[in-house]
Amino acid sequence: MTANGWLQFVVFSLLILITARPLGIYLEGVIEGKIGWINRLFGKPEQLIYKLCGVQAHEEMGWKEYAGALLGFSAVTLLATYFIERLQAILPFNPQHLTSVSPWLAWNTSASFTTNTNWQSYTPEMTMSYLTQMAGLATHNFLSAAVGIVAAIALVRGIKRTDCKTIGNFWVDITRVLLYVLLPGSVIYALVLVATGVPQNLHGYVQAHTLEQPGIVQTIAEGPVASQEAIKMLGTNGGGFFNANSAHPYENPTPFSNFLEILSIFLIPAALTCTLGSMTHSPGHGWAVFAAMFVLFAAGFAAVYAAESQYNPMLRGVAQTGSATAPAGNMEGKEVRNGIAASALFATATTDASCGAVNSMHDSYTPLGGMVLLTNILLGEVVFGGVGAGLYGMLIFVILAVFIAGLMVGRTPEYLGKKIEAFDVKMAMLYVLIFPLAILTLAAIYVILPKIGLSSLNNPGPHGLSEILYAFTSAVGNNGSAFAGLNANTPAYNIALGWAMLIGRFLMLVPVLAIAGNLAQKKRLPVSAGTFPVNTPTFTVLLIGVVLILGALTFFPVLSLGPILEHLQLHAGHLF
Repeated sequence: MTANGWLQFVVFSLLILITARPLGIYLEGVIEGKIGWINRLFGKPEQLIYKLCGVQAHEEMGWKEYAGALLGFSAVTLLATYFIERLQAILPFNPQHLTSVSPWLAWNTSASFTTNTNWQSYTPEMTMSYLTQMAGLATHNFLSAAVGIVAAIALVRGIKRTDCKTIGNFWVDITRVLLYVLLPGSVIYALVLVATGVPQNLHGYVQAHTLEQPGIVQTIAEGPVASQEAIKMLGTNGGGFFNANSAHPYENPTPFSNFLEILSIFLIPAALTCTLGSMTHSPGHGWAVFAAMFVLFAAGFAAVYAAESQYNPMLRGVAQTGSATAPAGNMEGKEVRNGIAASALFATATTDASCGAVNSMHDSYTPLGGMVLLTNILLGEVVFGGVGAGLYGMLIFVILAVFIAGLMVGRTPEYLGKKIEAFDVKMAMLYVLIFPLAILTLAAIYVILPKIGLSSLNNPGPHGLSEILYAFTSAVGNNGSAFAGLNANTPAYNIALGWAMLIGRFLMLVPVLAIAGNLAQKKRLPVSAGTFPVNTPTFTVLLIGVVLILGALTFFPVLSLGPILEHLQLHAGHLF
């Protein structure tokens, strides 16, 4: 580890801290219609959208109607993307004349991008046409990100409101998030990426003739990369235009673009904690939630950076000492231009925030380094998490933390003046239980079925178990990154992972909206001597403890059989 590496972490952390509050306040103003100047800029297009779509903007929805609109909208967009992929061969903007996508891969990809997972079990530049990339995948990057944000806002509204049967209007919320946040942000971001060297065109692939071997032709893929890269990072989607993702020099050409991409992963998730504090008139609570997320993020980065900075005991007779310009450590699977520190920071942020974009190959990390990345997702993607999804996931843990605190002092749990009762706890536990049940059940099935599960592995033993576990964890957690030693582009894996993504997104969203609707109907109680404050360091520590106990310890047995056993085997010669 070097001072330069820690400096990158410090600068990154300060920028997230500085931008969280102003962006959070802006998000509140957008979603609640409180920002006059932005309304003057986009007000007419917004009203035109409502008119064309027949939306009654003044009518609000109960939680069941809100959930129905969200699920129906997502289902329609899933089908639209599926048919674009299946008809790709006869649709325009296909200069490479790529064939249509197979049914099972089209199903997997449609489910993946609908759920903001962006898992890619294919080579994008050799499988998807420009039209599919833009109209199907990039469009879904906007829509799925907006769905996550509005779901989080609906839950915050439920916490904020009293004696109210509604939690907002889904169509108004998603229109405002798209029009005022994601679209303008992505346009500006894409232009910055173009300035750093990221391509943005509709040209055919370039045929380059090599100088060393005359007659050999190399195909260089390009296309509308910058526009997809911008929303992929800002919306914590993660699906790359190229198979190498942000390790590809066309997606991530410079140190500046690399740092900017890491920063953009956390911008909206961090800001939403301040939106929570502002909307509930408890800024201290927003910062307490932010602090819990940040502590878990910092601990994860430190662990990954330390693990990847260690020498590999399997490399014998090779000098592994380093310097400030050439630090020692595990460089397998990492770009030399990024180094260990930038790779560790990117990997930690992308697995914390359910983004899935990568600038290094997680499968090549040390066993302990890979375990931390896997654990980041296993915590429930609440360490900042995906846009919106991270906040509503953490708020579920907040409800459980408040419930536990209430039990410890022997009084009815309260959260910001609302009583936490049996229905709220049941829905919270349903949310918490769906996650490990889906991951462990599917992973167990594919581990014991050699023809459809183990046959796709390139690595036997504990690392192979880690690869299968990571695949289903990434799918249910809507992350999208992978341990690349597993060939998941088979009908069996495409079907199972597609369903895993839908379970991890929508089956877990319903309890969230149910809690929102239930909390909105409650009266607010005055603060008393027995009220547990949710804006103190004590609350932050309790919240971190609940996340670790319910998240990490649930999966400790399977982690022991995977990355922990692999670590012991790697260092067996030094331990015994």
